[in-house]
Amino acid sequence: MTMDDRIEELREKKAEAAKGGGEDRIESQHEKGKMTARERIDYFLDDDTFQEFDQLRTHRSHNFGMEEDQIPGDGVVTGYGEVNGRKVFVFAHDFTVFGGSLGEVFAEKVTKVMDKAMEVGAPVIGLNDSAGARIQEGVDALAGYADIFHRNQQASGVVPQISAIMGPCAGGAVYSPAITDFVFMVNDTSHMFITGPDVIETVTGEEVGFEELGGATTHSSTSGVAHFAEDSEEDALDNIRRLLSYLPQNNVEDPPRVEPWDDPERRDEELQSIVPDQPRKPYDVTNVVDSVVDEGSFFEVQENFAKNLVVGFARLDGRSVAIVANQPRVNAGTLDIEASEKGSRFVRFCDSFNIPILTFVDVPGFLPGTDQEHNGIIRHGAKLLYAFSEASVPLMTVITRKAYGGAYDVMASKHIGADVNYAWPTAEIAVMGPKGAVNVLYREELAEADDPDEKREELIDEYREKFANPYTAADRGYVDDVIEPQETRPRLIDDLEMLTGKRVDQPEKKHGNIPL
Repeated sequence: MTMDDRIEELREKKAEAAKGGGEDRIESQHEKGKMTARERIDYFLDDDTFQEFDQLRTHRSHNFGMEEDQIPGDGVVTGYGEVNGRKVFVFAHDFTVFGGSLGEVFAEKVTKVMDKAMEVGAPVIGLNDSAGARIQEGVDALAGYADIFHRNQQASGVVPQISAIMGPCAGGAVYSPAITDFVFMVNDTSHMFITGPDVIETVTGEEVGFEELGGATTHSSTSGVAHFAEDSEEDALDNIRRLLSYLPQNNVEDPPRVEPWDDPERRDEELQSIVPDQPRKPYDVTNVVDSVVDEGSFFEVQENFAKNLVVGFARLDGRSVAIVANQPRVNAGTLDIEASEKGSRFVRFCDSFNIPILTFVDVPGFLPGTDQEHNGIIRHGAKLLYAFSEASVPLMTVITRKAYGGAYDVMASKHIGADVNYAWPTAEIAVMGPKGAVNVLYREELAEADDPDEKREELIDEYREKFANPYTAADRGYVDDVIEPQETRPRLIDDLEMLTGKRVDQPEKKHGNIPL
């Protein structure tokens, strides 16, 4: 056989591999509103940058007649390419081949990409669309999943890991995405669950549909498993590209800085009127964030879950920063179990990847109630406290209004390691809110008053004037300065520049024991 013949043979094999499970199955994928694995990779990566690994590998199984069905690639497309000129590694399940089910060779291809991403220090993105473990391969399939899970753990905090769920993801398959840093889902076409609807009905008698059990809406708003729920696969892939633009390649690099487009000295006068004069009146903290950060740069994460806490990424003078903010518009911005978990996981991610954290505080406390107490608000709230205390990245805090009780301490206070803390003139910093404090401090006086309600309002005003203000904290040095709201942006930009290169000596230890 001549060289020309061998080249022709090679081209035929690669052309066969590129077809996956064949035209009929590709058409079926399209009819469901889904792209194929290769189409997803082509859409996601910069043009002509994809370099594929192991395109010609096939499974080794001889069970149940599988030796007769050898398809190159074995149900997963793997390799590397670029996103906005930066290297990323990617694997994409091919649902047209054995339903994207995972077998021994499939797992070896995925772990190879993950290992290489760790070696060179680049993000790894998994595009999941799989029926789960390949039954015909038995324990080899289970071993393959475990090999991937172990790589997920090893890569955690070393390189960013992002999962996109673009079809079914069930049973053990859900644990790999759950370990990764961010999970994207697509409305109507992607599902995640440990046990499917049929099994649930058989075991418990409960009837539930795929969407209600494990759809994108459920996981982005109720369970918190998914960080993003997108209307289409294209939207999901576009937003993964956007997310990557805020992140460093690995844990030893700084996040990328882009060419600034917004005036660093900009003073938004609207900030002066955003916080209402009435202490109980809500406002939208995202308006504060948008007015302080570079115009149009705020990218919210987990927008539909635990809405009383806002987290996301933004830029200050082109530098990537993380945002954590109480949301007074939802439950008055109180911290509850879900908000504490949402915030702590986000803070720990940002600390792992050297992303400075900017915290906006307007918190009346932790949400009271037997449901919260019985479900462990103490333990879950301690997670957020632990995460901020553990963080060694630059921490900047702005108290816009309420900062009461233990929640004041937890929300990146000076006492747990914040580098700069500012308060607006509207800030109220105290052990508890004026009403609660008055009821405790003046119980007897109120009981003896001719008009207890009038007396209470009088004492509340007096308490607020004397204690619920930022000046006592400023006098103690717990707040670095009380500033006018419109000063916030230029001050923070200067501070971020000052904190560049911050180094913290931590006690030598294997790792801490966060209250999980």
